[in-house]
Amino acid sequence: MTESRRIEDITRATQPIPERSAELPYSPAVVVSGPVDLVYLSGMTAAPLYHSHPHIREEHFHAPDIETQTRRAMDKIRLILETEGLTVRHIVKMTKYLTDMRDQDGASQVVREYLGDWKPASTTICVHCLNQPGARIEIDVTAARPR
Repeated sequence: MTESRRIEDITRATQPIPERSAELPYSPAVVVSGPVDLVYLSGMTAAPLYHSHPHIREEHFHAPDIETQTRRAMDKIRLILETEGLTVRHIVKMTKYLTDMRDQDGASQVVREYLGDWKPASTTICVHCLNQPGARIEIDVTAARPR
């Protein structure tokens, strides 16, 4: 039987200048050591997790503010992670796609509410549009599960 390990036992943040780490809301890199399962989540928007394909516009109501949209995306991420027995602390990489970079601070504040003091590696990309009218953010993450 495999020994159960905590995520903290196999991950560590890389900080080239440790004394300046408080200035960043993320880690420049996260190192995962040893055998792990990597869980790659699809991008999440504020739309319902389960919806019709092709898309039906009425299923894709998006709140006008970035904070609500980010919370809805993060709630789905948390749900999927919990289904796998993981928490947001298991996220090692996060990518946020924004349609307007002016939304970055609002989105980051909400993400911090979910992550607490954990700072996974992170990238924010500005895109022209997302796959649903009114969507302002899409988030995808990679999580690591120790075996």
